[in-house]
Amino acid sequence: MDGQDYTVTIDRGDRFTTAGSLPMPPHHSQQAAPEADAGRSVPIAGLLVLFLAILLGAGLAAGPGAAAAAEPESTDATAWRVGVARAVITPDTPVWLAGYGTKREPDGKLHDLWAKALAFEAADGGRAVLIATDFQGVPASMSDRVFARLAADHGLDRSRVMLAYSHNHSSPRLGDDLVDYYPVDPAQEALVDRYTAACVETCLRLVGAALADLAPATIRVGAGRAGFAVNRRDNPEAEVADRLARGEPLRGMTDHAVPVLTVTRPDGALAAILFGYACHPTTLSSTTYCGDYPGFAQVALERSHPGTTALFVNTCGGDQNPLPRRSVPLCERYGTMLAAGVEEALRGPLDSVPARLRTAFASIDLDYERVVTEADLRQAAADPNAIKARWGRRLLAKLEAGEPFASAYPYPLHAWRLGNTLVLGMGGETVVDYALRFKRQWGAGTWVLGYTDDMAAYIPSRRVWEEGGYEGGAFLYEYGRPAFRWAGTVEERVAATVTTLVEKVGPPPAAERD
Repeated sequence: MDGQDYTVTIDRGDRFTTAGSLPMPPHHSQQAAPEADAGRSVPIAGLLVLFLAILLGAGLAAGPGAAAAAEPESTDATAWRVGVARAVITPDTPVWLAGYGTKREPDGKLHDLWAKALAFEAADGGRAVLIATDFQGVPASMSDRVFARLAADHGLDRSRVMLAYSHNHSSPRLGDDLVDYYPVDPAQEALVDRYTAACVETCLRLVGAALADLAPATIRVGAGRAGFAVNRRDNPEAEVADRLARGEPLRGMTDHAVPVLTVTRPDGALAAILFGYACHPTTLSSTTYCGDYPGFAQVALERSHPGTTALFVNTCGGDQNPLPRRSVPLCERYGTMLAAGVEEALRGPLDSVPARLRTAFASIDLDYERVVTEADLRQAAADPNAIKARWGRRLLAKLEAGEPFASAYPYPLHAWRLGNTLVLGMGGETVVDYALRFKRQWGAGTWVLGYTDDMAAYIPSRRVWEEGGYEGGAFLYEYGRPAFRWAGTVEERVAATVTTLVEKVGPPPAAERD
């Protein structure tokens, strides 16, 4: 992206530090669009007459000193202003690692954990901010505090901020996310509360730094490919390595696309690379802080492109795993494969993004199939499953205290349109069906982010809901909800609202769709 000289200013924020083989996927070739028909020939004399007439007409109409008529500024890809900021979020206290339903005390780090931000300002002054983090899950009790402060401090309404978390299971706990996953430990709860409060402040400073960093930039988009995500519903983990070794195809739906967005300064400096992938960051299950494969991918890209900030977003990886897994070399390998997919996109062609920005947001009620009763909770409280027992006892105490349970959950949905690029944001662990559906509907270049704003729960498609299993069955108790299962209308409600939001921001032109 072209323009004037620019010096990148990066706010590293508060530092919370501690002491402490698969084949590469085939490259996905991109074909340039065929050139348009040159049209009919026109005599040279006629062209000269036409040219003079247009030139004289423009001069007479515009008058002395006026600029010649041109395309509106908002269509110019160089009219963007973009800010970039980053902050280390590795705890300096022993906050347990999140996920897996066990107590996991940290023993150090493989590399730092990060929160990073991109602030966008279009030609008309409209702004939006994406915060991309290495967190396992961000609960609404935390993100709502961030959104309220950003609205008060920077005038950024709810539609203009997405808070993405990679769902990395080698990161620390936050607030009441998956609260029943862990043994009750008052000292640990105090550490988690303090760390969560510190992260709220870090997010606020991060956004402030990104806004202060706004400067001219060109935005371009493209896509690569990485093939290590496996549909875990259709491929038993114990069988995957042998199947791959025998060259057998794996089963089930996947989304191996690697969407890429670049931010380039006027002097040609690559300021930021935003990229996504649909897969759980659960290669590792140790007690060491690490960004899992997205962390290794970001490290690799920033090493290959000095001065660049690499940001990762998880697309719709709710039913996708990196398989086989459970070793650091495999984790690094997947990070390398993902970085290679990004580099594939960077080799081009990349499409310039006109400096137009539209945002829309909705919070919808996702209905539960049935709200739990006192009898359900008493039975759960005696369950041998420790997570279910803790959930049963906690909700039973609420019920006995007279607290009513809602029949639905407030679920966040976003639609952004940057130029002709559509970006959707969805809360919770969305399964891959959503990405495939919305890409069919609005084009392969559509970004469909899960893991945004709130770690609500698994969000199944109708197909997955009917099949049941971990992502679609009676497991909402793991997320602390007062129900076992969503109603079967989840996909219908989500899709209808997303369609409404896209209509508000304007769908991509037909030419942008496949």
